[in-house]
Amino acid sequence: MVKIKDLPKHKRPREKLLEKGPNALKDHELLAILLRTGYQGKSAIEIAKRILKTIPLKKLTNLPIEDLAKLKGVGKSRAAIIASSFAIGKRTYQEDNSIVIKTPEDAVKVVSFLKNKKREYLVAIYLNARKQLITTKTISIGTLTTNLVHPRELFRPAIRNNAASVIIAHNHPSGDTQPSVEDKKVTQKLIKAGKILGIKLDDHIIITKNNHTSLKELSK
Repeated sequence: MVKIKDLPKHKRPREKLLEKGPNALKDHELLAILLRTGYQGKSAIEIAKRILKTIPLKKLTNLPIEDLAKLKGVGKSRAAIIASSFAIGKRTYQEDNSIVIKTPEDAVKVVSFLKNKKREYLVAIYLNARKQLITTKTISIGTLTTNLVHPRELFRPAIRNNAASVIIAHNHPSGDTQPSVEDKKVTQKLIKAGKILGIKLDDHIIITKNNHTSLKELSK
């Protein structure tokens, strides 16, 4: 095994970063810095290359910490360092590119594609504690019923993405923005489930081609 300290200085990831900046490093070199050391005859660079060969970087950044720790050559301590680094990068990116959703109109802009759908789509909008958009996900396709929408399908991504609250939006191809009895039942079911999990269902918005209705505002 060729140890990193035995490499010429210009090839050592840490020294290369200090001299040229992080943009000069390849993905495996940045990961090797986080790993710090190798194990059982393998250098940190070799381990980093092997990891990225089987797990693309984008997928690696979303890997749960317990799965990171199971990777050969990583372990709990290194997994904590890697996960922390990824989290800092994500938070910085979200701060710089954040979409803040404070009104039903803000939410409608995010899911405006629903306006022209000919079938009913239920889309979840996941927010952090500052009402910044984390991500969106299509939960179901078809006429909204309590049987079609299960709380686990809505809240599993919320837990995975550390969302503080969720807004659901679905379209009425008929053009009628008034919530049906079933729409209200679904809303109440998800509100109750959210309370148990500590993740607030912030609103349910019905969207048509030319208008929208917020069930939260209707209840005021």
